This record gives sequence, C-alpha cells and structure tokens, in this order.
Amino acid sequence: MKSPEEEDHLRLSLHLIASISEAVGKVRFFKGRWCAIAAKLDRLRAVLDDLSGPPNLSSNPLSADFLTSLSKTLAAALSLSRQCLSEDLPAGKLHTQSDIAATAAALDRHVADADILHKTGVLLEPPPPRAAEEDAVPQQGSWREMVRVEARNLITRLQIGAAASKNAALEELTGLLQEDDKNVLIAAAQGVVPALVRLLDSPCQQTREKAVAAISRVSSVESCRHVLVAEGVPLLNHLSRLLESGSSFAKEKSCVALQTLTLAKDNARAFGCRGGIFPLLGICQAGTPSSQAAAVGVLKNLAAVDEIRPAFAEENAVPVLLSLCSSGTAVAQENSIACLRNLSAGDGQDWKIFIFKEGGVECLKNYWDGEDGRNLEPAAGLLCSLASCRYIAEYLVAEGFLPRVAAALGSGSATIRTEAMRAICALSYGSRVGKEMGEVGCIPPLVRSLEAKSSEEKEAAARALVSLLTVSENRRIFKKEERGIPSAVQLLDPVLPNVDKKVTVELLASLSHSSKCRKRMVEAGACGFLQRLLEMEVDGAKKLLEVLGKGKIWGVLPRT
Repeated sequence: MKSPEEEDHLRLSLHLIASISEAVGKVRFFKGRWCAIAAKLDRLRAVLDDLSGPPNLSSNPLSADFLTSLSKTLAAALSLSRQCLSEDLPAGKLHTQSDIAATAAALDRHVADADILHKTGVLLEPPPPRAAEEDAVPQQGSWREMVRVEARNLITRLQIGAAASKNAALEELTGLLQEDDKNVLIAAAQGVVPALVRLLDSPCQQTREKAVAAISRVSSVESCRHVLVAEGVPLLNHLSRLLESGSSFAKEKSCVALQTLTLAKDNARAFGCRGGIFPLLGICQAGTPSSQAAAVGVLKNLAAVDEIRPAFAEENAVPVLLSLCSSGTAVAQENSIACLRNLSAGDGQDWKIFIFKEGGVECLKNYWDGEDGRNLEPAAGLLCSLASCRYIAEYLVAEGFLPRVAAALGSGSATIRTEAMRAICALSYGSRVGKEMGEVGCIPPLVRSLEAKSSEEKEAAARALVSLLTVSENRRIFKKEERGIPSAVQLLDPVLPNVDKKVTVELLASLSHSSKCRKRMVEAGACGFLQRLLEMEVDGAKKLLEVLGKGKIWGVLPRT
C-alpha cells in the first residue's frame, strides 16, 4: 500500500505531466526546447506507471522524496509552459529561456534519478526484517538482511537528489561502515565503491571529503580491497587531485586509500609516473603525524616499482625519509625504513651508497634499538641490502650489527627470521666476521630453522649456514647440534618444493670432510636422495654421493 501522501504526489505528478504535454503542443515560444522537454516527460511517465502498481512504496523514504521533488519541478514547468502560450512573454525572452533551461536540467536529474530507482529496484523491495521487540537482538540472517537493505537504500540516495540529500546519505553511510567490518563487506557487495568514486567529482568540498573518508574505510578491510583496485585509474586520478588541493583531512584519507590501491603494481606505476611522489613528500614534511605515516606507506609501495625509482632521486626523497624515520610515529618510521629498503633493493649500488652517505646506518640502528615490539622485517631487509656493498658491510659490522642480527634469529616472526638470515649471507664477507657470527650464537637458531614450516625460511637458513660453515670453529658448533645433519639431509628430498637442492648439497659438502658427519648423513638417508638428485643433474650431487660412498666400509646401507 502507498501512503495517502505518496498516492497524492504520484497522482499529481501524472496529472502535471499530462497537462504539460498538452500545453507543449500549443506553445508559441521555444517550441524546439519544449519538444525536448516532452521527450523527458514521456520517460518520466513510463517510470511513474511502473511505480503506480502495488510496490512497497510506503516502506521506503526514497519514494516520498522522489515524488515530492518531482511534483514541485513539474508544477513549475507547467506554469512556465503556460507563459509560453500567450502572445507576449511576461518575463521576457532571455529570462524565460533561462528558466526553461533550468527546468530541462531539473527534469534531466529526475529522469536520471528515476532510471537509478527503476534499475536498482530499491523501491520494490519489501521492508527489512525487524526483531519481534524493540530491544531484541535480531538473528544473524535477519541482521544481515537489515544491513543489506539499509546499505542499498543509502547507496541509491548517494546517486539521486540534490547535494544536501547526498550529504545526509553519506553521513548515514559513514556511520554504518564504522560500526562493523561486516557492514563494509555487505556495502561493498552492494556497489558502494563506484557510487563513492562518482561523488569525488562533486563541486561540494564536504561531499568529496566524506566520500574519500568512506573509501578509506573500505580500504581498511582486506577482503574488500580488490573492489577498490578494480576502480583503477579513475580513482587514482581523483585521489591525486585531492592530494594536491584537498584539505588536510582529505589528504590523509586519500593516502590511506592509496596505500591499498598502490599494492597493485600497475596502479603504483600509473600513480607514480604522473607526479604522485612530489605531493606525498610534501605531506611527509608538513602533514599531520597520521597523514605522514599514510603518505610514506604509499611511497613504500611506489619504491618497489623499478620504473618509479628515478623519480625518488629527482625529488631528493632520501633525506625526507630519513628525517621521518627519526621524528615520525612508530608506523611512519617503519614505513620509512621499508621505503628505503625497497629503494636500495637489487644489484645497483647507487641507492645503497647514497642512503649510507646520508646517515642511513645511524637511522637504521636507532630504529632497530627502539621500542620493544617494533617490526624488524623492513630493518633486516634494509640491512641486507646495504650489506651487499662491501665497504658498507664492514661499517655495519663495526657498528655492532652482528649481535642484533643474531637476536633477530630468535624472533617469533618467520619473515623477520628469514630476512635476518639473508642479512647474515650479505655480512659474511670474511672468516673473521664468520667466526664472530658463530660466537654471538647464530648457528643454533639457523639449525632450528632448517625444520621450519616455510620453505623460504628453510632455504634461507641453509644459505646462511653455507656462508658460516667455511669457518672451522662454526663447523664444530654445528656438529654439536643433534638435529643439524638430519635436518639438512631432509632438505635433499626432491619431493620437498621450493628449496634449492644445490644449496643443501653445498651445505652437506662443507661437512663431508668429517667421517663422523659422513656417517650421520648416510644414516639419515642422504645417499638415496642424492641418487635421485644425480638423475636430476643437480650440481654437486655426484661428488657428494661419491664421498659418502666411503660409508659402505662401515657396513651401513644407504636408505632409499
């Protein structure tokens, strides 16, 4: 049932359309413009006919808003059409022409709104389910349906009506999204992101700010991020403009959304290559603490793309990043270190040397020794990258980084442990350093990591041990580890994926000079694995198998 008020507005609108259509055939002035308006009226009549059946109009406030606004526009249009019936225009031609143009624009908006209402079918939906009592908690399915219907109504309101109406809908939508991540998932499934992106074109600053805040909220829910990425370049362009000319609030929320968007390298490339680095560095220097953290988070993603790195050099980004690493929030410092790590990644030495000369090692040390609970993954990564340059590696050792790396091997994070192992490989440039690494306790945690869940960590541990076992003192430490050789032998298994067998062969070969070690390898089944690796033409497998063949004199049969 339609409410009496809705029935009146619906009937009035149909009556006004008929009256205007009749008047259009008789107008004396601006006949071409009135014929165009008549076409719009035909479209509106068709939509109103669809709504004149038995839908649930009374349960949806969108119907009353739409019909009330439409009847007012049609009443004004009828009055204007009647003015054009007389021989003289009371208001004059220019004034009347302007009024007709405004009426046509208003009808265009109503037609667009009607199309959205008709296409979405939001006015035809039944009312959302409600709990039996006002204070009762709705069941899960009922609650989900209530949120879905509410989100769909709000998304529709974002696309129709005047700016004030859209702002009100945005306010309600923001509240809905803030309540629960599940609400964000439901709203994203209903198409909230494309509707919000369109609002970034709004001439109203308040609307743009609320829209980008809602978009940033969606970006905070990981399972919704693909919806943002799908918007691609249009959304990137909007956010770029907000970074350049938006308020502090809009800039911060844009950076939050960009952190998600630029995780996709195509988006990062598109954004970075169109000058996105300059405004981000400006925020890093003069933004609020939270906006600085978000901005450098975007820079971290951009620095991972090879084609964009030259722009960092052009904008002299390193001093800004080092400054933020010293004075920013904990999140800003972590993102700064990660950005420097990404810039210095790869074989090129220029970035490493520049970061070193600008004070990067001191900054890295301060971050590493900072508050407990810090994420050492980017720090270990930066250390590994800088250490690949020999004279920087010597400086890092002199600055006491070996004990720090050894401590990181005991981290509860597999990623941090793996990065620390890679740093060991980079720092092990001589027997003196290798011996010192053994002395600070690197060998036992590396042996434990040979049995890690992650194949990446297993291989990193094997590589680190290869670099350390060139030192005789370290081999003695390794031999004392009961699980050392059996764990290494298991890495030979061809069935074990993503572990470089050549590295494992090299690790065991470094211990094969010891008869005791050879015997333990044979007992652990190394010969059977090596035979299969020999068939796979893995380097070093044949030689190690020949060395272990001496085990036959012990009367020990190799396992298969």
